[in-house]
Amino acid sequence: MCGIAGMYIEAGMAPVPFAQLRDMAAMLRHRGPDGYGLYRDDRVGLAHTRLSIIDLAGGAQPIHNEDRSVWITFNGEIFNYVELRRDLERCGHRFYTRGDTEVIVHSFEEYGQQAWAKFNGQFAFALWDNRSRRLWLVRDRVGILPLYYARVADRVLFASEAKALFASGQLEPAFDGAGLVKVFSRWAAPSPATVFQRVQSVSPGRAVSFDEKLTERVSTYWRPNFAENGGLAAMPLHEAVEGLGERLDHAVNVRLRADVPVGAYLSGGLDSSVIASLIRDTDGSRLQTFAVRFDDPEFDETVEQRRMAELLGTEHHEIRCRDADIGEVLREVIWHCETPLLRTAPAPLFMLSQIVRSHGMKVVLTGEGADELLAGYHIFKEDKVRRFWARQPDSTARPALLARLYPYIGQGATQSTGLWQQFFRRGLAEVHHPFYSHMVRWQNTAWALRFLAPDIRAAITDGQIEADLESMLPPGWRQWRPLSRAQLIEMTTFMSSYLLSCQGDRVAMGHSVEVRYPFLDPEVVDFCAGLPARMKLCGLRDKVALRNLAASRLPRDIWQRPKQPYRAPMTRALFGAASPDYVEELLSPSYLARFGLVDCGPATKLVDKARRRGGRMSGEREEMALVGLLTLQLMAHLYLESFNTRAAALGRGLDHWKPCVAADLVAA
Repeated sequence: MCGIAGMYIEAGMAPVPFAQLRDMAAMLRHRGPDGYGLYRDDRVGLAHTRLSIIDLAGGAQPIHNEDRSVWITFNGEIFNYVELRRDLERCGHRFYTRGDTEVIVHSFEEYGQQAWAKFNGQFAFALWDNRSRRLWLVRDRVGILPLYYARVADRVLFASEAKALFASGQLEPAFDGAGLVKVFSRWAAPSPATVFQRVQSVSPGRAVSFDEKLTERVSTYWRPNFAENGGLAAMPLHEAVEGLGERLDHAVNVRLRADVPVGAYLSGGLDSSVIASLIRDTDGSRLQTFAVRFDDPEFDETVEQRRMAELLGTEHHEIRCRDADIGEVLREVIWHCETPLLRTAPAPLFMLSQIVRSHGMKVVLTGEGADELLAGYHIFKEDKVRRFWARQPDSTARPALLARLYPYIGQGATQSTGLWQQFFRRGLAEVHHPFYSHMVRWQNTAWALRFLAPDIRAAITDGQIEADLESMLPPGWRQWRPLSRAQLIEMTTFMSSYLLSCQGDRVAMGHSVEVRYPFLDPEVVDFCAGLPARMKLCGLRDKVALRNLAASRLPRDIWQRPKQPYRAPMTRALFGAASPDYVEELLSPSYLARFGLVDCGPATKLVDKARRRGGRMSGEREEMALVGLLTLQLMAHLYLESFNTRAAALGRGLDHWKPCVAADLVAA
């Protein structure tokens, strides 16, 4: 994976200066430390920073077609490039590289915008068609890789990360109130929204194009479809398991295509264990695996990780995450994530990518995506239990089932109290509400909104947030079965904008590591999405088809093991004995008031409570609110206060680094 950036200017303006493109590229060097390239003509400038994985010697970008009328700056991988190239060569196309990037250019020549749907990959690219004077910004189906853009007066800016837009000198960082409200009530701002004013994200499965007058057009080439497939519904379970196995095996196989070694994350759970076992069966070399250890047994899965590593015979590497480590790396995590966070979970994963890189690895496979596709998250079971409870709302036995889902919340007798039932009873009877499955989570998260400044809270209403979400969903989704609707909502609101971003691309690319996701292969996604509910969630037994597949290749205690959600220490790590110095400064009364983002009264009371208790708070929502406050203040410090200083320092890092490509097609 790499970093991309550039701009499209109005006719008659001076060409984009190479120095400006270079400044944008400098902000993305962490995404591409192996070289950079520049292209410009009279209308467009393209920049690229390269993480070399395929065609190490010849894959420098930007890349062009035969007559140099089409140019691209590309981030990601097209895993089926071998097959696509063969077809394109039969059609007469001639290649000058061995990599996957050039396949996009020739596919566009051959198929036009229908090419996007042919790509099996994770990608974000800017493609310039000089013949039609049209710029395309295209993102992969499920939003694995980021792509941002902003219309600023007489130009369109675009980049892999918002910080590169700001480095252009054409746009100052400023926060968007509606985006912040979405983060503090929904965990993230789903595309196209962002937390920055005037900055939009290309949505998953979308292509945004700009014509010669810079007129914007958004087209959709793929949408998730969780409506049950009639053919799959009639299929016996063993055939569905076989079909899943064949698709996963192929997904792993093509994701091992690289000219560098490929490793794997190993959490000790079902999903990563299945992927690691498939890699072992496909690749004869000894697999390197990587895992996070926690000192606190509440979060640690070391025993399970080591057991799988021993079983598979991998060369296993661990990184130990202490409370102090989370506070130490959190500033860099926020710099890379470009959003406030309500949890600290991305921090250990940032550390994990560092150990991957320190062992000479650039690529790892992971098991992310299985929970969304095969109903592994507790939120799907919660929805099922609450609907079951709603049919007899006075029952005491039915809500008791919820204690089986969240043993780590409200330990022991607390779960049988009225408070426990009161929490999950909210909106219990509203089973026809389109977002019923997520209402409890969103209401719990939205408690943190009280700590935002009143004018920010007023930037968008809850009704408008729901309307924005509905506009992103496919026609007819309300008629789907409850589990299908819940899966769609989870994928749309959480997977791309938080999981694949803050716990995926951003923390991995912070150390120049590419993460690949076999479960998010298009054929796996479509197959799993169409499976009937009984093959995903049977009673409270999740991922039925996957567990049956794993039964033939993994020990019983692994494939039967209940899901342990990945979590990390939160406020204890930030306000306890290991509290970093910046926490005191950023959450001081004067600093809370500095940017006008926070309601200082309630915020100060919560911070004082955290200090008195050493970060041991009353419940999860207080912890999430505190992490949100701190990371919002970190965002303000990094992007509103010290951005120019850091950008200048990063720019100086390119002073003695010559571009691998410097194509200047400006007419004389």
